[in-house]
Amino acid sequence: MLARMTSGHLPILIIDGSRFGDLPGFAREFSALLDDYTWTDSLDAFNDILRGGFGTPESGFVLRWLHSDRSRVALGWDATIEWLARTLQRCHPSNRAHFSEQLAQAGRHEGSTLFDWLTEIIRDHGPGGRESEDNVHLELL
Repeated sequence: MLARMTSGHLPILIIDGSRFGDLPGFAREFSALLDDYTWTDSLDAFNDILRGGFGTPESGFVLRWLHSDRSRVALGWDATIEWLARTLQRCHPSNRAHFSEQLAQAGRHEGSTLFDWLTEIIRDHGPGGRESEDNVHLELL
């Protein structure tokens, strides 16, 4: 669901977790909220987008994630393993040990999942985060 509403002074961007079942689907839904920019599945690029200048509201926004429990499952261990395996194949040789270890952990269902990484990145740009000046607020519903 593409929606832009306002909450006080901040626009509300709505992602509906019932509309996707994998990271490319999340990327497609999130990209629909951006003005003239398409994000694929690079977590570094997602972090950059939240800093602004890629079609997000300049003064910050609320990202309201509907059906987030469904997304937590869809972006869980299986999706994480798949993403890490794909990333391992294309990453710089100096990063292979890091991604290999993450892949091994994910195979044991240890560590973080894609859902965890996405929400951590978003929260980093909001209240109490390292980049809180971006004023991005996450609502998991």
